[in-house]
Amino acid sequence: MNFLELVQTRRSLRTYLDKPVEREKLEYVLEAARLAPSWKNMQCWRFIVVEDAAGRAALADCMGESNPGRKALTGAPIVIVLCALPKESEVWEGKDNMMLDAGLAMEHLILAATEQGLGTCWQGLFTEEKVREAFNIPDDVRVVAMTPLGYAAEERRPRPRKGMAEIVFRGKWGQA
Repeated sequence: MNFLELVQTRRSLRTYLDKPVEREKLEYVLEAARLAPSWKNMQCWRFIVVEDAAGRAALADCMGESNPGRKALTGAPIVIVLCALPKESEVWEGKDNMMLDAGLAMEHLILAATEQGLGTCWQGLFTEEKVREAFNIPDDVRVVAMTPLGYAAEERRPRPRKGMAEIVFRGKWGQA
């Protein structure tokens, strides 16, 4: 599968099979995340791999009751929590490079998971302080996102995307 096919194949999945993820596939997706580019190559990201049911339930409890992501976190065999260290990045002209760096690492992980036949679903609606408390995360570390990781129990169709003419300008803003 070429890169564009990989990107077209990726879906946000919320239901997972009761099937363990092979250790080599988990290591593969973590290695892909480790290799992501970052501001000044500072690599501010850290990952917590949560495989036990109690830990996954604790993560789900950090979300609102109506959040559909709760089911994804408790249903997948693994949840990966993405953390970032602000001191290992910088804010430049009001742009928080830590968030971009963490996002790049998570995107590498998500695409590698797709390539390995695994499903993911980026989760960002949670109470950071609750995650920090449940997993002994120091105060100087930000909890940026999390994703379930497992074999999909559903097939999702592609979501509509904006056309190129809506998002690409030539030379200057607003020029088609």
